[in-house]
Amino acid sequence: MRTADLEPDDVVLEVGPGLGSLTLGLLPACAHVTAVEIDPRLSEQLPRTVAERAPQLADRLTVVTADALRVRELPGPPPTALVANLPYNIAVPVLLHLLELLPTLRTALVLVQAEVADRLAAAPGTESYGVPSVKAAWYADVRRAGNVPRPVFWPVPNVDSGLVALTRRPSPPGDRAATFAAIDAAFATRRKGLRAALAGWAGSPAAAETRLRAAGIDPTTRGERLSVAEFARLAATDPVVGA
Repeated sequence: MRTADLEPDDVVLEVGPGLGSLTLGLLPACAHVTAVEIDPRLSEQLPRTVAERAPQLADRLTVVTADALRVRELPGPPPTALVANLPYNIAVPVLLHLLELLPTLRTALVLVQAEVADRLAAAPGTESYGVPSVKAAWYADVRRAGNVPRPVFWPVPNVDSGLVALTRRPSPPGDRAATFAAIDAAFATRRKGLRAALAGWAGSPAAAETRLRAAGIDPTTRGERLSVAEFARLAATDPVVGA
């Protein structure tokens, strides 16, 4: 809660509230909490838990029984902050989906597996940099915000956990879908230079080289060296040139 640094007028989106431990901490710190829970048993119990433990704040809670990956709209006021202990096996897809779906999200603080936290916050040229790093950077500035020890969980997991903080900023000029397609192609064969890695995406190695040079990128470099702005610039080059 301290790290989330919420404002009293924030509307918080929580994904996977479970038994409500975080929910009970969020309610007094913001204007409203929308909790998305896929398990109907847990979603039915959460309002009862809040009514028992924080009855004066019960009207601040909306519970949505849904899969966060398939949510297309949410009831109530638009969320301004995402604060969640995300399901570890789908953390990155959920995070990217919500950032795209909800442009009103200004900040996010998510708890994920430590390795995933490293990947999300990695900078170009580092060992952990990859598809999650670049795609998250399309939406926000991303940083590691701390570690969470295993014994605080029940049951105790076999993995380490970490917090990731995101602050929304304008996306680079360009088309998101086209940029993400270029990112996926570049990292599909991580060890190859971009001329070879992007051959299928561009139509041929020669076409890939032409587009890379048009974007001011060395064709021999690898995808892990490029920033999200460079990927966006590459995706915006004319696909006809060099075909």
